[in-house]
Amino acid sequence: MKIAVTGKGGVGKSTIVGMLARALADKGWRVMAIDADPDANLASAIGVPAERLSALLPISKMTGLARERTGATETTGTHFILNPRVDDIPEQFCVDHAGIKLLLMGTVNHAGSGCVCPEHALVRTLLRHILTKRRECVLIDMEAGIEHFGRGTIEAVDLLVIVIEPGSRSLQTAAQIEGLARDLGIKTICHIANKLASPVDVGFILDRADQFDLLGSIPFDSAIQAADQAGVSCYDLSPACRDKAHALMAALLERVGPTQGVS
Repeated sequence: MKIAVTGKGGVGKSTIVGMLARALADKGWRVMAIDADPDANLASAIGVPAERLSALLPISKMTGLARERTGATETTGTHFILNPRVDDIPEQFCVDHAGIKLLLMGTVNHAGSGCVCPEHALVRTLLRHILTKRRECVLIDMEAGIEHFGRGTIEAVDLLVIVIEPGSRSLQTAAQIEGLARDLGIKTICHIANKLASPVDVGFILDRADQFDLLGSIPFDSAIQAADQAGVSCYDLSPACRDKAHALMAALLERVGPTQGVS
């Protein structure tokens, strides 16, 4: 089961990926969580202590590794291996916490930017390998949009989750993401409404519910805010957050089906 989570910046993607990852791991799933957002904070959302990440670089920043695997040198110009060996990288560079393997991927090259370099070749190949070869539940915390996916990779995603909040700009971004995702071949797309702080917010989402497939919603919770401020996981801090995480997980599994990944 391969799930990508995206949405407008600041809507709470990392919090939701962290909640889902913890809930799935607690239910016995083999889980890999990938932080592919340049504003990387998935580790704290999962509950990984900051000191365990102090010496870990995102894969996209590992220039030495990229050059080694692609055969690139400072004098090779554009001549290097575009499909390097990557099968050993997840185990070698992941951090294990609470039954979850966390991999800091970093930003993947945007389609159409014209940039092809060893680092991006390594990251694209690694992402494709994880999505198509590894038999586990994979959750990807993406930056806004899906431009860093290409054909041959995006088709491996079983479900794209777009996180929205009660605001017009969030819904506009979500609509743009959904349109591009469908153009690339993603068939199953749903939304999670986050930060619903009042009946007005709930009404805003429900009044527009015919515009998208709503998987679930998360009310504004001061415990989530407190966890964020403390740099810890709300899953560890709040029983209500754990209950909500398991409810979202149940809805997600009903949508895509538990096809693989259970240990």
